[in-house]
Amino acid sequence: MRFTGKVAVITGGAQGIGRSTAERFLAEGAKVVIADIDESRLTATAKEIGTPDTVLAIRTDVAKKADVDAMIAAAVARFGRIDILLNNAGICPVADFLDFTEEQYDQTLAVNLRGAFFGTQGAGRQMIAQGGGGVIINMSSINSGLANPVCAPYAISKGGMNQVTTTAAVAFAPHGIRVCGVGPGTIATEIIKGAFTERAGMNAILSRTPIGRLGEPEEIAAVVAFLASDDASYITGETIYPDGGRRILNYTVPVKE
Repeated sequence: MRFTGKVAVITGGAQGIGRSTAERFLAEGAKVVIADIDESRLTATAKEIGTPDTVLAIRTDVAKKADVDAMIAAAVARFGRIDILLNNAGICPVADFLDFTEEQYDQTLAVNLRGAFFGTQGAGRQMIAQGGGGVIINMSSINSGLANPVCAPYAISKGGMNQVTTTAAVAFAPHGIRVCGVGPGTIATEIIKGAFTERAGMNAILSRTPIGRLGEPEEIAAVVAFLASDDASYITGETIYPDGGRRILNYTVPVKE
């Protein structure tokens, strides 16, 4: 098992991609810290995926630096170290470009970008204090490079996330710490399934996805696990896009009914 003896911290770990990644790390031998703002769901997830010996749940609002610092400290207090951090927590308000409020913009960047920056700082400091080594992975999106005006603050935050990845990769390389990104396409999470209840909306997504289906959270977890493992030991500063071919397509494809 690739992660025996390792400790992984995952923000946004109560559901979706975060939960699937926690389950993947546990299956490969890691101890896992899951952090989320939804305390009830977080507690339930921790009980469902592991035991108190293998999983620590910490209620965390990543928009608050004090919460992020407390998350790092709690992980070290329980398991003694941090080997992997996945900055996965994120929100995506939807509105016409001209209708986004200052509050929506500020909150989106606080959760998606500020939280990842200070999480990367905190985990980086801890990894250096341990003697170096470790992996930090930032959850980006295809929207980091594709224009989508109805989720402008989200897209802006994910563009910034890619720069957190590249700048931290250069800063931490002398310490043996790798920093990578994962930019999923449209993934079959609870949020996405709820947003596309009508077939026409789903077809609009699938017509721009050559593989012809949504991705599964477990498929993104597999990419995260690869990047976090020694199999990816010569990869840093890169963002990988598991998107079913979405970013390379400049026309639409037929959708199976």
